[in-house]
Amino acid sequence: MALNRPPLSLKGRALRLLGAREHSRAELERKLQPYEEETGSLARALDELQAKGFISEQRVVESVLHRRSAKLGTQRIRQELQNKGLAPEAVADAVEQLRATELERAHAVWRKKFGAPPVDAAERGKQMRFLASRGFGGEVIRKVVAGAADAQ
Repeated sequence: MALNRPPLSLKGRALRLLGAREHSRAELERKLQPYEEETGSLARALDELQAKGFISEQRVVESVLHRRSAKLGTQRIRQELQNKGLAPEAVADAVEQLRATELERAHAVWRKKFGAPPVDAAERGKQMRFLASRGFGGEVIRKVVAGAADAQ
């Protein structure tokens, strides 16, 4: 027997999305735009949720850093934060925070994937491309791959 539930309000939909993970205001606007029936109702609902602390740019940044920094480089995380529509200052602060651990994180990712220094130029290129695809910077990549060869 099917229950006849009333359709979710914009605020209800936003809370459901926020229950799954942190979302920025821009993400919520993009996802909820198709459900807005009355012009301005989405902005009012999001204003109310933001005033009550349900939408927090700082929590979105912390969530992304926590989930992604172990696997991705600073460049990829910066791109992800920008795509979420976060303020440029918040993105810049997060990137600055990540730069301090970039070399260690890149080395951990490299060790998990390869674990052994490259034996030839082709293998070296493969390892470097892998780290680049993860968003690590060129200087960090060179240090990690060169350091792996030196450690042998």
